[in-house]
Amino acid sequence: MKTWLLTGLLFMAISATYAQGKITGIISDGSGPLPGANIVVKGTSEATSVDFDGKFTLTTTKNSGEVVVSFIGNENKTIKFNFVNGSTVDLGTIVLSSSSNQLNEIVVMGKGIIDLATERKTPIAVSTIKAAEIQAKVGTSDITQTMVNTPSVYVAGQSGGFGDSRISVRGFAQDNTAFLLNGQPINGMEDGKIYWSNWSGMSDIANAVQIQRGLGSSKLAISSVGGTVNFITKATDKREGGFASVGVANDNYFKTTAAYSTGMSESGWGTSVMLSHWQGDGYNDGTAGQGETYFISVGYKANERHNFNFLLTGAPQEHEQNYGKKLSVYEKYGRKYNNNGGVLNGEYLSAVGNYYHKPVANLNWDFDITEKSSLSTVLYASWGRGGSIGTVGSTKRTADGYVDYDAIIAANEASADGAATFALRNSVNNHEWYGLVSNFKTALTENLSLNTGLDLRTYQGLHFRQITNLLGADFYLDKFNKNIPNNKIFETYSTDRYSVLTNYADKKNRYSWDYDETINYGGIFGQLEYSKNNFSTFFQGSLSSQSHTRTDRYAYFPENQEAEKVNNIGYNAKGGASYKIDQIGSFYANAGYYSRQPYHDNIYLNFGNEVNPLTKNEKILGLELGYTYSSEFLTASVNAYRTSWKDRVTTTSTEVNNLQEYKTNEGVEQLHTGVELDFVAKPLPNLDVTGFASVGNWEYAGNSVITIRDEDRNVISSEIVDVDGGKVGDAAQTTFGLGAKYEIFTRFSVDADWRNYAKLYSNAGAVKNNLELPNYDIMDAGISYKILAGTTKQNSILLRLNVNNVFDEVYISELTTNIASNGTDLNVRGINTNNNGYYGLGRTWNFSVRFNF
Repeated sequence: MKTWLLTGLLFMAISATYAQGKITGIISDGSGPLPGANIVVKGTSEATSVDFDGKFTLTTTKNSGEVVVSFIGNENKTIKFNFVNGSTVDLGTIVLSSSSNQLNEIVVMGKGIIDLATERKTPIAVSTIKAAEIQAKVGTSDITQTMVNTPSVYVAGQSGGFGDSRISVRGFAQDNTAFLLNGQPINGMEDGKIYWSNWSGMSDIANAVQIQRGLGSSKLAISSVGGTVNFITKATDKREGGFASVGVANDNYFKTTAAYSTGMSESGWGTSVMLSHWQGDGYNDGTAGQGETYFISVGYKANERHNFNFLLTGAPQEHEQNYGKKLSVYEKYGRKYNNNGGVLNGEYLSAVGNYYHKPVANLNWDFDITEKSSLSTVLYASWGRGGSIGTVGSTKRTADGYVDYDAIIAANEASADGAATFALRNSVNNHEWYGLVSNFKTALTENLSLNTGLDLRTYQGLHFRQITNLLGADFYLDKFNKNIPNNKIFETYSTDRYSVLTNYADKKNRYSWDYDETINYGGIFGQLEYSKNNFSTFFQGSLSSQSHTRTDRYAYFPENQEAEKVNNIGYNAKGGASYKIDQIGSFYANAGYYSRQPYHDNIYLNFGNEVNPLTKNEKILGLELGYTYSSEFLTASVNAYRTSWKDRVTTTSTEVNNLQEYKTNEGVEQLHTGVELDFVAKPLPNLDVTGFASVGNWEYAGNSVITIRDEDRNVISSEIVDVDGGKVGDAAQTTFGLGAKYEIFTRFSVDADWRNYAKLYSNAGAVKNNLELPNYDIMDAGISYKILAGTTKQNSILLRLNVNNVFDEVYISELTTNIASNGTDLNVRGINTNNNGYYGLGRTWNFSVRFNF
């Protein structure tokens, strides 16, 4: 009996020791499940991963302990468990925080307006750069620098000066890539262009930048031929705290920033403010600049259903500029040579530059109508003031090419009537822009959702020139104003970044041109998305109407100052589908068609009141295929695309024998195809590896037709130019990149990014035989150390050092001519030195200290 009793007790003990319990739960990033996330019982090899719905079941032999939840790109989370009653423990929903910032925490306002890829289940080709990486790596550069490690993105123009960079996406320039700030369009309504000097503070206020290559997820009728870039700014912080930082860099760069947030009070109010100042001499000669950023955000959560946020931000700046030159000039005087200025009264004075102040305000209202329906609305406005600095008259130069102000002043003082032979001027580009975007979202069924909304904008631009420095003369004589003959201009105006808001020339003191334009825009959009199990599909559509008017007070008498009003209609349609084939992979396919209205500057000929009768909507057709793989150690995406852009028409007019003739370039089709790959891997707990590759083939297809017509639109001549197969320039068609971040010990890490650029052609337009630039490599590196300065992670000191172009690679970043090499001309790495362009920046560095409290 005792034997049986002992045997039974021993069996029960062994059974208890090896009993298997089940731990269940759901893993999410706050906006959706994290398929492939890993769950392991700490100190054991017992592990599992979650399914596509984020659910997991883990079997363990332990009665109590901890599970560690991990997913690449997110911070690990440790959860305790204890089998007190029963053999199953449900841990509920476990939310992992992103290692940079959660997307759902990034978007705290305008949640229905900001078209992030996470808001739609059907995938797109997308890359997201979050606040931590922006703060660490942007340094002294424009916000565009954060996008350099992205497939099919090429950044150039940094050599021009602070704020003069530009990007191309899949080979399409900035005027064919859409840029959105918290869901509101910011491309210029006249020409689609964007100037980063107007957004010099973006790196200070951005919570994230999301680059949607190709069709993207935006529901608006925007110019996203190449892609869509979403800038999501900070809003009113929910907790009290702030930071102060100081940064220094090469060429006497210095920057200070301070921010504070009150946190949200019990009554639902909160305020966040940030101020920064920067200044520096610039990498190239004569490219100094300075400016500020201000940011004020006031939030009010009225109740659980209504959330309001008011935001005001601006980045007043002024900077000198460098222009592209012949390579032979750089070879003679050095790669930092810039002859756009000279010495006046013992100090350097640039004759070329830019100054601008563009306050932007928006009011967001998020309304949760029911559990299934919500409404998001943003009312926004911007008031741009400023322009470019330049010269008028014939420049006198010194022997080494600089502006000879002494000689100019002497010539002006010797002028018989006191009129200036040479002066400094501003080309003023002021504007006022008001808009509203509203989006209604509802769940029609468990699997079907609907988005629909409005996009309304009105824009007025004002353009003229004014004198800034008469350089010893009494006045400037303007002989071409139709309404003020032989106008003597005595007044001068500054380029101060603050005074430009209110202090600029009146009509009497404007010269060369004085006109304004008004553009009104109205659009409606909608999206249906169906999602069930492993399948999702969507359809988007938008319809827009634009009206254009132009008033010219300079080149026309009063009866002809008002140009003919022009109206046009545009639309787009996009659709796609996705299928998850297993727990860690999914395929998708998207297609879209755009009928895009011509820009304002192409509607009115030669910047005059004459309407271009030959403009028509441009046609864009985009096709995409992709596959995404996600597991515990690796997340990767591969995308293939084909984009056709055609029916572009540009027209100029000239007077011949008192009759008007029209020269039309009926634009050749551009055909862009390519494949992209990007991945993030975590082979070791303290090692992150990233990489990308993009191989494109961007060509002109067919012929370019140049037609001359008379006043009655009769064809005088027509020339067909074969450009079929000619390479599209201005962006590298093949790029590769590899990056790594290694945490040597807790809170101390090093990182490096290597990039290779190839198949870069000159920006010389549609030509049959374009000039290919030499390949080049860039290596950037950085060191970060975080010191805890209190009892919580909130109080800390972050030290960061960046070195860009570590090996001081000498490379040509862009050319605007395509002069072939021959046996007699001088060459640089096989490139004829008569070509005009820029060298890229050499080695640069920056160091910052940031105190969080």
